[in-house]
This record gives sequence, C-alpha cells and structure tokens, in this order.
Amino acid sequence: MTMSCLTLPQPGRRIAVGDTRTILEAALDAGIAYPHSCRSGRCGACKSRLVSGHVELGKHSPFALSEREREDGLILACRAVPADDVVVEWLDDSFATAQPVMQDAEVVAIEAMTHDIVALRLQLADRQNFRFAAGQYLSLIMPGAPPRNYSMASRPDEELVELHVRAVPGGRTSGLIHASLEPGDTVLIQGPSGSTYLREAHGGPIIALAGGSGLAPVKSIVETALLSGLAQPIHVYFGVRAERDLYLVAHFRALERRFPNLRFVPVLSQTAAKGWRSGFVSDALTEDHRDFSGAKAYVAGPPAMVDAAISVLAARGVPASDIHADVFFTPEASDNNAA
Repeated sequence: MTMSCLTLPQPGRRIAVGDTRTILEAALDAGIAYPHSCRSGRCGACKSRLVSGHVELGKHSPFALSEREREDGLILACRAVPADDVVVEWLDDSFATAQPVMQDAEVVAIEAMTHDIVALRLQLADRQNFRFAAGQYLSLIMPGAPPRNYSMASRPDEELVELHVRAVPGGRTSGLIHASLEPGDTVLIQGPSGSTYLREAHGGPIIALAGGSGLAPVKSIVETALLSGLAQPIHVYFGVRAERDLYLVAHFRALERRFPNLRFVPVLSQTAAKGWRSGFVSDALTEDHRDFSGAKAYVAGPPAMVDAAISVLAARGVPASDIHADVFFTPEASDNNAA
C-alpha cells in the first residue's frame, strides 16, 4: 500500500495516510477533531485549503465546493484522497476543538416522542469531561450493533445528555434501543463531534430547519441561543411527513410565548391536516422570507430535505460559510452520520 504524509498545521500533527483514505478519515482515525458534518461532499463543513501537494477529489456538490474554489486551491477533506505528501489547513477558525472522549453512560429514561422516535436520556460517568457545543453529536456504542451517531437535544449546560433516536427499518442499533434498552442499562459513548453548532458571536437572524429527528440538534441550538440572551430573530421550520410525526410542538410554543424573537413553524409534507401548514419545509421558508441578508442557517435532517434547504438558502444569497448542515443518513446509506 502506498502511504502519503498528511501535515495539519493547526493541531500540529503529521500522520500517514493510505492510498484509499480521505484526509478526513485519516484525521478522525488519528483522534484529530477535524471540522466536518455530512462526510459525503454535500455541506462544505470540511472545506480546507490545500497548502501543498496533490489530491484526488471525489464526487461532491457544487454548493459545497465550486469550480472557482477548486481553482483557488480549496478542497473537501471528506472527498480528498492524497496523491502525494500534502499540507492542509481547515478554514473554520471558530471550530469547537474539544477532543472526543469515550466513557460509560447510564440510561436514566426512555420516552416515546412519536410512533418511531424516542428520547434517550443519559447520565455520563464523567459529565464534566464531556464539553460539547449546541448542535454537536456523539457516537453511541452498544454490544452486538454498529456504532451510530446521534445529536444532542439537550443544552451544553444540562446535566443529562438527551438524544432522539428514530427507529430505522432494519437498523440494528436503533432497533436495540427501541426494543430492549431500559433505564439502568449502560452504554458507551464517544464524542463530541461535528461542526454544525451554534455560533454565538453571530448577531444576524438565525434560520433553523429540521426534518424528523433532526429537531434534536435544532432544539439544542435554539434553546442555547435564547437562554444565552441572543435577541435576533430566530425562525425554526420543522418538516415532517404527517401529523403523527410531529413532536415537541407544545415545547416550542411555550418558548415562543416566553421569547418574542422566536417563531416556530411545523410543516407537513405528505398529509394535509387541519390546523397545520402543508408542503415542503424549504418551500415554506421561501414563502415566508424574501430577504436572508445577514442570516446564519442551521439545517439537520434527511438528505433530500437538507439538499433542498441548502439550494433555497444559496439561491437567496446565503453564503456557504453561513450554512451549517448536518445530513442524517439511514444506516443503509452511510455508517458514519447521525441518523
């Protein structure tokens, strides 16, 4: 196997990379907290500068990396395989660099949120050593099932860590959680990870779009923003298929009454129901807003929903640097992303 040397000046590390490994895979395997989200060339979170050397760049979205950016020496770490020795710098200087830690966690409670989503509340063995930013995720590890990534729905200041787990058809990990996990059981977690987290220094409007269990990181982001005193307009769009897929509506309605800068909009895509808005969440966003000037967007959900939302935001002039997306793949589509 041909090996290349990957130099990362920001963490001050040099690592060997096999001829089929991407820069992101090599960095994460080496325990480096590299900014990333979708791992599939869709979101641009791992956009980096190729300082020297050459890479083979795999298929990716033109939104995540344009032809002009490629000409300017930018790459996507999740799609770039070194062709020789390379030096690479990531672009997101605000990246939360807390190193992932592995520890035990006790199941405190499991609560049904919908017909196929449960809220899993965990007491970590060493909560003080698990410092995450609102919007990040962890990897849940259980015997007899592959690790799966789940976003934190709880705020960073809360003692219990809350995850929202959707029952994926044929999914071994989510199946075990729904069918056999009980309060008092112990699981293993590793984290935090992910670069789709709240940028508290941003003063412009916040747009958050969630699909299904993608509401988990959005809940953490929105609650943290509000309780931190951020007073700019915060628009939350929650897209689901049918009324039975809705959850936490009363919770967000209560937040609306408490914080006048918050607006929460549930949208049903497949089944019209009295009292609910129907259509696609990305269409609802464009119907409600003509001007996205100065906005920062957080998007979490299934691939089709995230792609549509990113397209709408980009078409309305929101730069890629202000769109933070977390794509929730099912296990059949990816073994690496939150689902």
